[in-house]
Amino acid sequence: MEIKINEVTYSYIESGQGQTILLLHGFTGSKETWGSLISKLERNYHVIAIDLLGHGKTDCPINDERYRMESAAKDLHDLLVKKQIDSVHLLGYSMGGRLALYFALAYPTKIKSLMLESCTAGLKTENEKLARIEQDNHLSSMILNEGIEVFVNYWENIPLFATQKNLTSESQQKIKQRRLNQSPIGLSNSLKGMGTGIQPSLWSDLKQFKKPTLLVCGEYDEKFCLIMEKMNEKLENSQIIKIPHAGHAIHVEHSEKFATIVIGFLLKSEKEEIS
Repeated sequence: MEIKINEVTYSYIESGQGQTILLLHGFTGSKETWGSLISKLERNYHVIAIDLLGHGKTDCPINDERYRMESAAKDLHDLLVKKQIDSVHLLGYSMGGRLALYFALAYPTKIKSLMLESCTAGLKTENEKLARIEQDNHLSSMILNEGIEVFVNYWENIPLFATQKNLTSESQQKIKQRRLNQSPIGLSNSLKGMGTGIQPSLWSDLKQFKKPTLLVCGEYDEKFCLIMEKMNEKLENSQIIKIPHAGHAIHVEHSEKFATIVIGFLLKSEKEEIS
């Protein structure tokens, strides 16, 4: 399905009935990454998974400014308005988690609950931000100058995704193919416009957010577990779950366990809402 929001055509999948859950994928991902989770959620919920800017079948604006968190979050807001959806349970992974958090803080009335998988609230110091911007710009240039295949071969071998080597060869090939199918300009601009370095730090805003929040990290993804533990301390109404024997992409590596945790949290959130 397609919907035009602020001059950008977004691709999305939609199924099920009930309260709405909006799913946001990570960098180099697409709405298809949520297939296993959607098949379980759609039994009791109205599920929407979108291809974020520059990814999948969604448009790839030429200007990287268009990919900034503020613009991407406004697109999500306007999508909900256009589809006459008052509020959602919002789930984001990695880059999608950063966007989900930004959206939740910018539009809290649109949120029933927030679920963040393996993400950060941003970088705290200017030096950290500048170093990350430089790194993201380097990767952005690699994609455009050396091609998507060279970049994907590099990207799938970074330590962050080491645990994905334990997936079946079929699963690994599917992930690789989805990455290879991405638009070079889309990925390049996503890094420059929506990268961790360029986004605002959200740490000081966490204490203001009161909605039920689930933080999920993988045991082997030590960096993000530490980050999310700190986020959990700042958030008022949150819980953190650390998944044993899992890395960064828990919804891919341990899809059944991840679905069970998400559904359990949703049921708990709904009870809180009623009481």
